[in-house]
Amino acid sequence: MKMTKLTNNKPTDQWPEGSRSRDGILEVEVTYLETCLPLNKHAQTEFDGEVTILQAIKPSISFYRYLYEQVGRPWLWYERCAMNDKTLLAIITNPTVAIYVIYVDGVPAGYAELDYSGDPMVELSYFGLVEQFIGRGIGWRFLNWILDVAWRKQPNCIRVNTCTLDHPNALSCYQNAGFTIYNQEVIHIRDPRLEPYWPKN
Repeated sequence: MKMTKLTNNKPTDQWPEGSRSRDGILEVEVTYLETCLPLNKHAQTEFDGEVTILQAIKPSISFYRYLYEQVGRPWLWYERCAMNDKTLLAIITNPTVAIYVIYVDGVPAGYAELDYSGDPMVELSYFGLVEQFIGRGIGWRFLNWILDVAWRKQPNCIRVNTCTLDHPNALSCYQNAGFTIYNQEVIHIRDPRLEPYWPKN
């Protein structure tokens, strides 16, 4: 399962009520959203300061894992941590996958991953910022920017999901960008911090 993250500075030991049980199983409500209307032409996609967005074409495993951990570790992104290098490399170098890295003052500040394999539907598989760059007005502009890129492929819709491990404003952020809910479900996952693949430091 992919749980796309919009992050904030919430400590990793504080989760929404009901998201963690005593036996190491997390109960998570996942919300699935889609937008079938192109980005509003007045949506802001420009940034203040020194911001650059570059596509990472066939990124190395080490670089991708660095991005994934820096952005997702506080929010328990685990799917790609559990993958071996061969499986992960096949995904991130697939021509149907596009990875964009946002840099602020030359420093990687987050990334977004688009999956075009469901053509004519596009999935925003992963989206998030490194913690130190949250709250600086970057996230919602980056979201608008990546949606603008996705719409250039002329899909019939763009889909994303968020969950109760995310920032409490994540759902409204997607909705403000034009997404609407089409499904919700409660799932149970083992706390990835208990798994051998989880970083120990």
